[in-house]
Amino acid sequence: MHADAIKIVQARTPRPVAAFSSSGGLARGSGQALPRSVRAGHAATPPLSAGSRGRTRGFPWLAFATQRRKAGKGFKKGSGAGTEAPVVRRFRFITHPRAPARMTLQLVSSLPTRCSRLAVPHLRRPCGKVGPRASMSSSFSSVPAEDASMETVAPHAPVTRERRLNPSLQEQLPKPYLARALEAVDPSHPQGTRGRDPRGLTVLQQHAAFFDRNGDGIIYPWETFQGLRAIGCGLPVSFFGSILINLLLTFPTQQGWLPSPLLPIHIKNIHKGKHGSDSESYDTEGRFDPSKFDAIFSKYGRTHPDALTLGEVFSMLKGNRNIYDFVGWVSAAGEWLLLYSVAKDKDGLLQRETVRGAFDGSLFERLQENKKSS
Repeated sequence: MHADAIKIVQARTPRPVAAFSSSGGLARGSGQALPRSVRAGHAATPPLSAGSRGRTRGFPWLAFATQRRKAGKGFKKGSGAGTEAPVVRRFRFITHPRAPARMTLQLVSSLPTRCSRLAVPHLRRPCGKVGPRASMSSSFSSVPAEDASMETVAPHAPVTRERRLNPSLQEQLPKPYLARALEAVDPSHPQGTRGRDPRGLTVLQQHAAFFDRNGDGIIYPWETFQGLRAIGCGLPVSFFGSILINLLLTFPTQQGWLPSPLLPIHIKNIHKGKHGSDSESYDTEGRFDPSKFDAIFSKYGRTHPDALTLGEVFSMLKGNRNIYDFVGWVSAAGEWLLLYSVAKDKDGLLQRETVRGAFDGSLFERLQENKKSS
């Protein structure tokens, strides 16, 4: 018999000649007694039907065997000689010696793969009509090709579709999730601003150090006024801006608890003056986060991928708002509108490089040089 065929051994034994009455006993004149197993209510196991044999087709590592047992002890004295009792068939599984290897190959072949060597066609063939338990292989094929945990758009959250992220940022910039302490980096400037000495300051400290006109580490209101004038702000904006900026940042950045009437800003503690409702391109220690900076343009740069219009700036300010953070709303709006007024190009766009230079302060130096040369 072929190795892949199913071994079904059925004992075909003639049934006893005893005649049964309607009450379950022997008919009169039969002269034969029922065996003990039948009297106890155990009927003989019927042979396998054609449908049952069909359902076992395709499992060559399983074979059925029957074990015959003659219940000769159940005959009474005086019963007819040579008459056999009903056959009791017990079915048991016999494991083929190569069954584990074949089952492993079938499981491997059912997994999705791009390698043609692992695709075994003859193992992928369906093994006849198998019951619902054979649907295990379909569960492997139902796994999506792409990992759902990497998805950035939720179907029931339209805002995630409107404000998209850059999924290929890691291919454009090494470790974009790592906040940089000394350089403001992006895919176009992976080393930061070239030819510029950070002087051991964080990116936020470099941003504020431009307004420290004498370089003593403390920014007074008149120095803020001079810095605003140097980048091209008018007299009213420079005057009121210097008062508001120093008034908001003097107490968080001071050394002690007593406020100074001169409203100084200490660059050493400038990270304590970070407000909410911002782009979060600065972390709470003053480092520069490249992924947050890139999200400014991937989320809101709809007209141009590397620039913002005035309307997109307002959309960004609205999207970055934290609940009940009125100080953060006003501060963020003042900073971005001031930046747009002094640094927009001739087309009314705020370029990506311009915004990056504002974060590390290199933009202020360029604006100052342009104003001096003009």
